[in-house]
Amino acid sequence: MTSVKDLRAEAEPTGDALGRGVFAFSDRYSVFDWGEMPDLIPGKGASLCTMGAFNFELLETEGVPTHYEGVRSEGETVPLADAADPPTEMVVDLAQVPDLPFVGDGDTHNGYDYDAYHAAAGDNYVVPLEVVFRNSVPVGSSLRERRDPGEFGLADDEWPDEPVALPEPVVEFSTKYEERDRYLDRAEADELAGDADVAALEAVALAANRVVTERAEDAGFTHEDGKIECVYADGEVLVADVVGTFDENRFAYEGREVSKEVVRQYYKRADPEWVAAVGDAKREADERGVADWKSLCEASPDPLPDELVRATADVYAAGANRYTGQEFFDAPPLADALDAFDDYEA
Repeated sequence: MTSVKDLRAEAEPTGDALGRGVFAFSDRYSVFDWGEMPDLIPGKGASLCTMGAFNFELLETEGVPTHYEGVRSEGETVPLADAADPPTEMVVDLAQVPDLPFVGDGDTHNGYDYDAYHAAAGDNYVVPLEVVFRNSVPVGSSLRERRDPGEFGLADDEWPDEPVALPEPVVEFSTKYEERDRYLDRAEADELAGDADVAALEAVALAANRVVTERAEDAGFTHEDGKIECVYADGEVLVADVVGTFDENRFAYEGREVSKEVVRQYYKRADPEWVAAVGDAKREADERGVADWKSLCEASPDPLPDELVRATADVYAAGANRYTGQEFFDAPPLADALDAFDDYEA
């Protein structure tokens, strides 16, 4: 399904009924939209599945509708608390995902035919957007490149070198199924969402953000930003995919990043040629009007050093333990795991 998890359908969705599927979380990871990177991170899939299930159950308790049914443990679908071991599989309702044709026509949305997508969608479908919420603007946030601080009521003329807290959460919309993500204004997002109302998407995103932010604060984290994906079914917007993990969201602990951002920043320091080549390939794809930018990239990422593979695994495991308040994983204290990145010289 994606570079980091796979989908196994157990009952296919139809035009008027949701299906059922199982997300199988892998130990793969991705940065800079590259897809599968050279290394596997041991235990990462279990960490993400555990955090995702924990957050879905929090959302349901708070009255936020989701597509979550439970985790798969010993062949049964159960709540997280009843799983025999940290799970790697999550059971969810499935909605339809029609093809999104790329026609390369400048009169369509970046060359994609969303009318065809919605014509095939029926009464339930995965909304072809990602809904991004931001409580702050950390180092590395794309918002720093796209918008000015004054747009958010901040006094600075330029973004400072440290994270900046926002007066109120900000919601943005980006594409989900295009070859690479692009941010949308509200009008285009509303058009691409089909029957799902953009105001309803925003409301659900803010509710999910509130729940994750409150839990993060209780666990000693700062919740900086994140995203949700949504299903539209029977006139209702459901939180879908997975929410509030170290891949979907950015958290900080004692002023240090706790997410795959630590790996992203490592590659910026240690493999700047590859990072630059990714940017060049994306720009060339835009100029040519083609979707597949990766085939234009003239470099590939180097593997992580072995010690950082282990440190990344420890960050995911230790972070999940702290966030959930339970010792699901055998891991060092989170601060010790993060020290490995602070001490490592690329």
